[in-house]
Amino acid sequence: MTTVLIPAGLYRLGSDRHYPEERPAREVPVAAFRIDRFPVTNARFAAFVAATGHVTVAERADPAGSAVFTPTAGPVDLSDPTAWWSFRPGASWRAPAGPGSDLQGREAHPVVHVAYEDAAAYAAWRGARLPTEAEWEAAARGGLVDADYAWGADFRPDGQLMANVWTGAFPWYFARDGAPGTTPVGHFAPNGHGLHDMIGNVWEWTSSPFDPRRSVSGCCGTGRGDGDLLALKGGSHLCAGEYCARYRPAARIGLTAETSTGHVGFRCVEAAG
Repeated sequence: MTTVLIPAGLYRLGSDRHYPEERPAREVPVAAFRIDRFPVTNARFAAFVAATGHVTVAERADPAGSAVFTPTAGPVDLSDPTAWWSFRPGASWRAPAGPGSDLQGREAHPVVHVAYEDAAAYAAWRGARLPTEAEWEAAARGGLVDADYAWGADFRPDGQLMANVWTGAFPWYFARDGAPGTTPVGHFAPNGHGLHDMIGNVWEWTSSPFDPRRSVSGCCGTGRGDGDLLALKGGSHLCAGEYCARYRPAARIGLTAETSTGHVGFRCVEAAG
């Protein structure tokens, strides 16, 4: 896995212009570290499972399965995420849409349906770890200071879509060719640090806690368990302007460590040396 060095520095993180849980904007010292250029893919996670025999949380849960997104037939009440999210028995990283689905042609897509424990186990196997929220956001900003997006101030500069996010009317009309879902890592241009998919595609686990009093409901479907929340960053292919405009470096949500869904993945960090 290719990594990129993020230099030590004082980084301006958070935002006072968007959702309450992103406040306040602040300067945070971050030590130097290296971060994966891409989210961990199905192919790389499969190599880890083959080497270790790891069984994911979704696969060994009772009942086994994970949260899967299904587009609705038309406009729905956006305050009720159960209209498009459902627990799918048998859904896992191997079968992202449930029984009968597989990874053929998706080897270069980010792995999904991974809980925090699964991501941390992969990182430890590789001699790495999961990023803190501050590390992740510092990397996602790509050298820009206080920009709304990882690439600058405009969501679609010159009309160009810069990340795999929802286009159309969520959650029923998808205004691009094909169906909503993950794209191969690196499909969109990198940020200023040469990092791909820091925005959109999949939410990414961090090792940092998320204050439950600032929890975001609905955005990631039905969580599993009732423990402490951890922060996830980056938004996903399901983030839409009218519902969850969290395709920005400052954006964040909190999920329990046991949660897995079809739009949550991860990447790793390593020591700077």
